[in-house]
Formats: sequence, C-alpha cells, structure tokens
Amino acid sequence: MFVASMKARAQDWTALLSHRELIHDLYVASYQRLVLQLYPVTGDLGEAQEVVQEAFVKLLAAPSQVSTLGNPEAWLRTAAVNLARTRRRRGKVLQRLLGRAGTRSTDVPGASPDHVALMAALLTLPTGQREAIALHYLADLPITEVADLLKVSAGTVKSRLSRGRTALSRLLRESAPDDKPERVFT
Repeated sequence: MFVASMKARAQDWTALLSHRELIHDLYVASYQRLVLQLYPVTGDLGEAQEVVQEAFVKLLAAPSQVSTLGNPEAWLRTAAVNLARTRRRRGKVLQRLLGRAGTRSTDVPGASPDHVALMAALLTLPTGQREAIALHYLADLPITEVADLLKVSAGTVKSRLSRGRTALSRLLRESAPDDKPERVFT
C-alpha cells in the first residue's frame, strides 16, 4: 500500500513538472508577443508586462489546466485583457480619489520613430477603439474573437475599428512632417 502511494505521488510530481515545463516553454514562446499585443490595450508598457505576467501566474496556480486548453496563448491573452480592464477601472477610481491624472510613456527601448508615433496616436484613441485595433491588427484576431474577448457584438467591433482607423489616419497625418515646401506669398 505504501509503495503504491509513493508511486502515485511520484507520478503526480512528474505530471506537475511536465505541466510547469509546458508553461515555461509557453512563456518563452509567447511572452514578448503578448506584451506587444497588450501594450496598446493598456497604454503603458510596464502595465502590459505586468498583466501578461499576472496571466502566467494564474496559469501557474493551476498548472494541470495548461494541458486542457486548446489554445493556451489565447487563454493568456483573454486573462491579460481582463486583468487590464479591471486595473483600468480600479485606476480610474484611484485617480479620482487622488485627484490627479496619470502619466503615460510611449518610450520603448529600440522602437522606431514610426512605432513610437503609432503608439502615441493609439493612446489618444478611446479605450474601446484602442482595444479593438490592438486585438484585431496587432494580435491578429478575427473580429468574432475580438467581440467575444471584449464582450461586445461583432458590429460594435467593426464600428470601433472603422472609427479607430479614421482617427489614427488623421492623427498620423497631422504628426507627419510636411514634405511640401512652404509657399511664400509676396
């Protein structure tokens, strides 16, 4: 009886280690991509890193869950988006209580000027538009998945994408340096 119990425990530990190895491999393969996808959603690189890390911690809390997930990266993305939304709601309450606006940084080490301009423009969009654009274009999710993730209709996602693209186009055109020489009137 004791030997059977020890064998069962050894199998449990082996399964636990293999699940943790799967999570480690998933972290190595997906962390950077998820952070880049969540950055426009959160509007802050540090916040994006934190919600992605927190999503991985949730997965580590129940490591056997990783083998039951059809698409673990999608699960992590959903968890991270939900965490970001919860933090944003709590942050708004905190900002009201503190009576000051938070500052955001668009400075990403090694980012091109075009990337920095895009991120700065994305940060000026309303949250719904920014989330839809980030998840559809940066995370490459179909509209139906974005709708499910944000808990809105597909039509709402399409509307947010259209309005967001229009606003981004205008913002990026305004921030682009003029290539045309100025006219001088005499």
